[in-house]
Amino acid sequence: MTAHRALLLVTVVTATLLGTALGASYTVGAPDGSWDLKTNYTQWASGVRLYAGDQLRFQYSAAEHNVVEVTKSGYDACNGSNNTVATYQTGNDAVPLAAAGTRYFICGVSGHCAAGMKLQVNVSSPPVSSPPQQQCRWKGGKRRCNWSVSPSSSASAAVHADRSTVLWLRLAAVLAAGLVLLS
Repeated sequence: MTAHRALLLVTVVTATLLGTALGASYTVGAPDGSWDLKTNYTQWASGVRLYAGDQLRFQYSAAEHNVVEVTKSGYDACNGSNNTVATYQTGNDAVPLAAAGTRYFICGVSGHCAAGMKLQVNVSSPPVSSPPQQQCRWKGGKRRCNWSVSPSSSASAAVHADRSTVLWLRLAAVLAAGLVLLS
């Protein structure tokens, strides 16, 4: 019976870790700010590349602010009353970015959006790396081939490698913990 409980625990933890490891998490305004009146969100968003599967984390004082996801017209008018997609109020909100597209967020507290608490992010489809290209030439009567990877595909491969590494390290830790529990 104990082995079954341990196996169930390992399965649940593994599923949880797999779900969180597939995308990156970005704290809005980091490293210098948070969801507040001081941060330049246009500048912050220009330095972040978001992909479907990532998540945004909004950290703020729940007594002073909130996060309202709105339509483009709500963003442009700083008005969430008829344009609300979702509202977050905990002060530590994780917003999954499940699909590619443009997302709009404002602070719903009166005057805060007009003072600059608004964020537009563009979410891209995950990068697909190009397959390596084979380059062949004849030298000394023999065909010699080399494989090359384009710079753009190697950069996207590095992103996937980093995420894959995190995934495998977490999975290995969970499996090791499960083996300890089973013994």
